[in-house]
Amino acid sequence: MNWVGTNRWWGLAFVLPSAVFLLGFTLLPIAAAAVLSFFDWTLPADPSFVGMANFSELADDRQFWAAVGHTLQFIAGYVPLVLATGLGLAMMLNRQGRYTGFTRVLFFMPVVSAWVAVALIWKWMLNPRFGVINWLLGLVGVEGPAWLFERGWAMAAIIGASVWKDTGFVMLLFLAGLQAIPSDYREAAFVDGATRWQAFWRITVPLLTPTIFLVVIISLINSFQIFEQVWILTGGGPVASTTVIVERIVTTAFDYGRVGYAAAMSWVLFLLIFAVTLVQHRAQDRWVFHE
Repeated sequence: MNWVGTNRWWGLAFVLPSAVFLLGFTLLPIAAAAVLSFFDWTLPADPSFVGMANFSELADDRQFWAAVGHTLQFIAGYVPLVLATGLGLAMMLNRQGRYTGFTRVLFFMPVVSAWVAVALIWKWMLNPRFGVINWLLGLVGVEGPAWLFERGWAMAAIIGASVWKDTGFVMLLFLAGLQAIPSDYREAAFVDGATRWQAFWRITVPLLTPTIFLVVIISLINSFQIFEQVWILTGGGPVASTTVIVERIVTTAFDYGRVGYAAAMSWVLFLLIFAVTLVQHRAQDRWVFHE
């Protein structure tokens, strides 16, 4: 009996469902968007080929580039905060205790919650008149802002809600990284007279750089694609101060019916993510320590 051939067919059988899903919901839509980006397709009219006209128009689209700027603003606030909070929680929970397991589950619960439910809860909490956050600030004599209704605070509120939801996932990755570090290294450092702070910066952080690299890549890719929290919390407002790239794509395609132009936007987003990921991948040799 040919066991090699049999195992090969079993392997293909197990891979097939994922391959069909990848082809139908990822690769084919990417290819379709690439083709549509060269067409002027404004619903309900039929598509007509226009070549690079969509991309030429996109180069002068101030609203789209403003959305790119707002997305970068979100990334600049979100990525450092989620890294710091996730690593801090992982360091705190990287020990065995009576309630450690329960605490880890508690911090991970927002991750498995739907963004719609989370955003609606945060929208109520951030209400300037009846929200619990301004009520807590009032207890210490601070008058809270209008949060989602002020240009200077709306993006900060979106960043805060996003960090709260995603910290548990980042914490889990850092926990795995911390537990993969042999304790012998830190013990040897303490024997040599190193303080906890020195051991953290000279041993823990260098050995944790592969995990940090993974977290940064995942966080950046997810940040470029933010949509649900913006759509529900602010709808892109106030005065378009929180519009992001995906929100512009959805609005252009489904509100204005410009499917071809939205496809061109989506490909610009794809190229931005690809470029950032490529730069990070090329730069990892300079700061990522592989044991």
